[in-house]
Amino acid sequence: MVSYLRQNPRMMGVLFTLILLLSQAGSVAAGTAGYIYGP
Repeated sequence: MVSYLRQNPRMMGVLFTLILLLSQAGSVAAGTAGYIYGP
């Protein structure tokens, strides 16, 4: 994996952006699922 990223430095930015978006989406999903009202 490290050698692949050394050969393709643009993919490092793509992976960073993808991880950033996934972490934001996870926190949004966790925030909206916290309110469950019922008996």
